[in-house]
Amino acid sequence: MIIAVDGPSGSGKSSTARGVATRLGLRYLDTGATYRAVTWSAVDRGLDLDDTAAVAQRARELELEVSTDPGHQFVIADGTDVTAAIREPRISAVVSKIATNLDVRKELIRRQREIIDDAQNSPQSGGGIVVEGRDIATVVATDAELKVHLTADQDARMSRRGAELESGSVTAEQLRDQIVRRDADDATVSQFLVASDGAVTVDSTHLSLEEVIDVISRLAKETVPQGRER
Repeated sequence: MIIAVDGPSGSGKSSTARGVATRLGLRYLDTGATYRAVTWSAVDRGLDLDDTAAVAQRARELELEVSTDPGHQFVIADGTDVTAAIREPRISAVVSKIATNLDVRKELIRRQREIIDDAQNSPQSGGGIVVEGRDIATVVATDAELKVHLTADQDARMSRRGAELESGSVTAEQLRDQIVRRDADDATVSQFLVASDGAVTVDSTHLSLEEVIDVISRLAKETVPQGRER
């Protein structure tokens, strides 16, 4: 089973998808981490992020390992553990330049599909994976048995993202940039501000994390028989 979770920044996709995967005994893939890893590598090498060809070549050459264990997440880029580094404000500020590079997207979508295929064929995963990002239901895993559009109002999303970051690490304006500007940029190449065809919208504005996990886990359990008949 593939569960696709799409939505805007700060809607709780990562925590929710990881929680659902843990609850149901599935693997978990944070596709955003792959874009952040390429961003880190390009920045680390001093590449001009506006040089789309050079950045795309870096994406193709990058040795990348992304954990799909919801209980033990890590990202290794060219042998370096960048799990924490890819979450730094300096990466968040420029990751949209990478995410809107169409050649980078092509390469990372290919890799993401390989990870999904591996998870479906792995006995340790129960044959399933929860995948979260911007365009999972519409591009990466269009055959997902359950498609969820997770959303929340802007104030809630900014509050949640701020709580995830180290106190004082970003200003209010930088936080707004991470939420509002990045969503506007990313929306030029992927559909995530509205639900895709066949997706169930879950508004998490007034729900706790556990309540959102409960909702999606219930939907998944109701979907399983249909998925197995395919």
